Amino acid sequence: MRDNHYPGRSVVMSTRGMVATSQPMATTAGLEVLRRGGNAMDAAVAAGATLCVTEPQSTGIGGDCFMLYHDAATGRPYGLNGSGRSPAQASAAAIRERGHTQMPEYGILSVTVPGAVHAWHTALARFGSMSLREVLAPAIACAEEGYAVTEVVARGWKLNEAFLAGAPDTARALLADGRAPQAGTRHRQPRLARSLKRIAEGGPEVFYQGEIAEQIVHFSEANGGLLAVEDFAEHRSEWVEPIATDYRGLRVFELPPNAQGIVALMMLNVLADTGLDRMTHLGVDHVHALVEAFRLALAERDRFVCDPDFENIPVAELLSPDFAVRQRRRMDPKQALTHPLPSGLSGQRDTVYLTVVDEQRNAASFINSLYHPWGSGLVAGETGILLQNRGGGFVLEEGHFNRIAPRKRPMHTIIPALAYGGAQPVFSFGVMGGNYQPMGHAYVLSNWLDFGMNPQEAVDAPRFGHDDGALVVERGVSADTRRELGNRGHRVVESEKPLGGAQCIYIDWAQGVLQGASDPRKDGCALGY
Repeated sequence: MRDNHYPGRSVVMSTRGMVATSQPMATTAGLEVLRRGGNAMDAAVAAGATLCVTEPQSTGIGGDCFMLYHDAATGRPYGLNGSGRSPAQASAAAIRERGHTQMPEYGILSVTVPGAVHAWHTALARFGSMSLREVLAPAIACAEEGYAVTEVVARGWKLNEAFLAGAPDTARALLADGRAPQAGTRHRQPRLARSLKRIAEGGPEVFYQGEIAEQIVHFSEANGGLLAVEDFAEHRSEWVEPIATDYRGLRVFELPPNAQGIVALMMLNVLADTGLDRMTHLGVDHVHALVEAFRLALAERDRFVCDPDFENIPVAELLSPDFAVRQRRRMDPKQALTHPLPSGLSGQRDTVYLTVVDEQRNAASFINSLYHPWGSGLVAGETGILLQNRGGGFVLEEGHFNRIAPRKRPMHTIIPALAYGGAQPVFSFGVMGGNYQPMGHAYVLSNWLDFGMNPQEAVDAPRFGHDDGALVVERGVSADTRRELGNRGHRVVESEKPLGGAQCIYIDWAQGVLQGASDPRKDGCALGY
């Protein structure tokens, strides 16, 4: 139990249903759906769509979506891959012909087909009890009537003011006289509201085979992009079999490639026999063990994780006990690895993660993203839709698993997670934050299981990770630990921004109680009833 003399949040508790998101209006949108008789899937889509309006730098209907869903009726988890593919005209040669020696991180060539809208429709069709029109209503109201800009969102908006001003349609949609809205102001997105209304009335066909697809393609062509109407018309979400490993008596589920969930599972396999629970939390041994496991797993990700339709990814081998033993032997408990080299991918981290558990104990672990803050930086004309830059996750290197090719899905950083005790889900969780996400998964889960923290304490604890060749730490990591890490060969750097943003819900089956947490590094909250 936390010491109330110190600032912090209590874990949120309820008995019937709970929603945890990074924005209060999204949390209340999801909770209202539950109160009206909707289930966890209905509430998750409602909350996710609302986040697409109220946290525009992180997510949008121009982005992608992944989810894990525990269906109480069948008693098992289901995975949905809602990531979009590259245009049919895309190739390494096509990118190089346009003067690029590496994949553009921003701009029209970084845009892949947005998968979120189709994913929402697909998820609701299988597990929802409400229509797309019903669950989009809160998002439409926020876009049309306005929403209060929160502090973290306002800060990110201001930091990217010049970037957003660089594209006329983006500036028109997201700036007022070239300025970002301040915290506490009311912001409206009327063009986005119209697009959401069209989707609510006409379904995903409007987005992928109708007027919206045509407008986005026209915008792409006018700006030198490669998207065609056929790329939208042929897009489909995919139900996938989740991958899993065991950790401290729980079965932890993640999504398979092209998502990077396998990185979290590889970490847990390595950490299972390192005695984390006997270490001092945030001491040098604890931080060193987690970071080294993370670096080893990232190296395998950058070798193998890509679209499985294009390459044979050795998932079973990477998750095998023998592989974990070999990886553990590569770790020196007293010295930082000089190899593998750190990831060459961008460390940008703006995404939204949310989780919902309903009265029947259906559980949704849901993540939606534009990739980098503000995605490609391009709003597609009158649609009001900010387009993702997920294509920036490809590489041009000959022979690389993740090399761009026609109609290919890039390696994806966004990952939801679910942990089971026997046949029942007990912990629905996720940590947004780009490359940091698998590290965040392992850390939050370990805080809860190995160190006995409640969900909010597990989320609040100071974080650390690995980015751009350095061991990055939040301010809460002590000077003594930093110094000792340096003595072990780590280049320790204090992170300019907090690392990631988490939400989680613990299901206490014995008491019939839900315990929820939302990250103070973001603007959100967990609420239940």
